[in-house]
Amino acid sequence: MFENSQLRDIVARVEAGQRLSFEDGLRLFESDELYTIGYMADLVRRRKNGRLAYFVVNRHLNPTNVCYARCTLCAYGVTKKDPTAYTYSIEEAVQRARETTSREAITELHIVGGMNPALPWTYYTDLLRALKRELPELHLKAYTAVEIAWLARLTGKGIEGTLELLKEAGLDSLPGGGAEIFDDEIREQICDHKIGSSDWLDVHRAAHKMGLFSNATMLYGHVEQPRHRVDHLIRLRELQDETGGFQAFIPLAFHPEHTQLSRLPGPTGFDDLRTLAISRLLLDNFPHVKAYWIQIGIKLAQVALHFGADDLDGTIVEEKITHAAGATSAVGVPRDDLVGLIRQAGFIPVQRDTVYREIRRWD
Repeated sequence: MFENSQLRDIVARVEAGQRLSFEDGLRLFESDELYTIGYMADLVRRRKNGRLAYFVVNRHLNPTNVCYARCTLCAYGVTKKDPTAYTYSIEEAVQRARETTSREAITELHIVGGMNPALPWTYYTDLLRALKRELPELHLKAYTAVEIAWLARLTGKGIEGTLELLKEAGLDSLPGGGAEIFDDEIREQICDHKIGSSDWLDVHRAAHKMGLFSNATMLYGHVEQPRHRVDHLIRLRELQDETGGFQAFIPLAFHPEHTQLSRLPGPTGFDDLRTLAISRLLLDNFPHVKAYWIQIGIKLAQVALHFGADDLDGTIVEEKITHAAGATSAVGVPRDDLVGLIRQAGFIPVQRDTVYREIRRWD
C-alpha cells in the first residue's frame, strides 16, 4: 500500500511492532504524508485499545488565577492587582465542586491554578482535606509538577516530603500540566519562571515511586522546532520505561490569543493530527493518548480518534485556562453528547474513572 511512500521503512517497523528512534520521529514531523502517519497511529491505537474510546465525567477547579510566574505563553495567570484576579476561599472552592457534582455525577476533580504568593502552603493541603471530607467519592487529580515544586520550596520538605503531605491530605493522582517543551532554551522563551525539564521529570518520578499515577503533556505550536518535540517525547518514554507511572499523554495545542506570544498563528488542524499521531507512535509504552477537545475542538477530536487517540478526556466542566487564551470550544460537554460523538466516529464509548477502571460501556 505504501510502496511509493518515503516513510515505507517506518511503516514496516510499526507493523512489526518495533520501537521508533529519534531520527524516525524527526522524519515523521518533517513529513506531509498525513494519511500514512495516521494509518500507523491508528494501527497502534487499535492494538492497544481496540475500538474503545474513553472519557471521564469530570470538572476543572482552578482555585486562583493569581500567579507570580507570568509566563509568556499564559493568558490565565495575573497579578493580584489585576481586575480579573480571584482566589477562592476553601469554602467557595468546595461549594463550586459540590454544585456541579450534584448535577453531573462527576467522579473526578482536576485541580490546577496559579502560584499565588499570598497563599500559605497549607491552603493547598486544607483544600484537599475539605474536598475529601465533603465529597469523599471524588478522585482528586491535583497540582501540576510546577505547583508541587513551588510548594516544596514553601514547605521546606523537598519534593518527596511535599508529595507525602499532599497524599496524606487527599491527593489521588497528578495531572500532566507544566511540561510545555522540555528543551531548556525554549523554556527560557516561553516559561522562564517555571521549573526546568529535569525538575518536572523528577516530580513525576517521585510520584510514581510513591504509587501515584500521573499524566504527561506537551505544548506545541509556538516557537519550538520538530527536534524539540521529538526530544520531549523521547524523554517521557524513557521515564515511562523506568517507572511505568504515566497513564496518558495529552498533546496541548498552543492558543496564542491574549498571551505575550499573540503574534504567533498557533498550530493548524493538520499539525494537530500529525502531532497526536506521532505521539502515539513514539510513546509506545503509554497506555493512552488523549485528544483534548477543549483545545482542538470537538469535531477535530472525533477525527483524532482515527489518528491514534483513544480518549476524549472528559466532560470538563468550567475549564478556565485554555479559554482565557481564546479557546472557542464549549465550557463543558454533557456525558450523553460525548457518547454520541464517539459513536458517530465509529468507536465504542467507555465511561471510565481517573485510573481507567470501566464504569459503563455503550456497546
